[in-house]
Amino acid sequence: MDRRDPIQPALVAPHLLAPMKTTHVCASDTEERWLLFDASQHVLGRMASTIAKRLMGKDRPTWTPSEGGNTHVVVINADQPQLTGAKRQQKEYAHHTGYPGGRRVLSVDEMLERRPTDVVTLAVRRMLPKGRLGQTTLKSLKVYTGPDHPHAAQNPTLVESL
Repeated sequence: MDRRDPIQPALVAPHLLAPMKTTHVCASDTEERWLLFDASQHVLGRMASTIAKRLMGKDRPTWTPSEGGNTHVVVINADQPQLTGAKRQQKEYAHHTGYPGGRRVLSVDEMLERRPTDVVTLAVRRMLPKGRLGQTTLKSLKVYTGPDHPHAAQNPTLVESL
């Protein structure tokens, strides 16, 4: 016959009985960092997913879903992104003018001629969360067509491997 006290719990490890604590890290508590990506050295989709992860702060152990990552990303040479396969001719960017029959479609080559920075910006924007958090996070992305950028004073770190 078992004579254990019914109020006493069974043999449980003491670390399981201790209360667990959840930490919430604000964006102001993390240190600000600047990263530099060269679009001519990376494939567009892989670069965009890495940029989105870094902008959200998912590469840090202090990641919090409701906070931005406190990371600024500078992309240079956005007019020369690497694309695999036949995407330069086959990939399409569509928008609508708002009028009946006003759907407009551009290929990647046409998009690079008209608005070269939008190819990288749209790729990253579509990988960020939808809503206010994604909109404020996208403001930390700076995209430039040539190798020059005005953020040299922030001393951005060049990201060579994804």
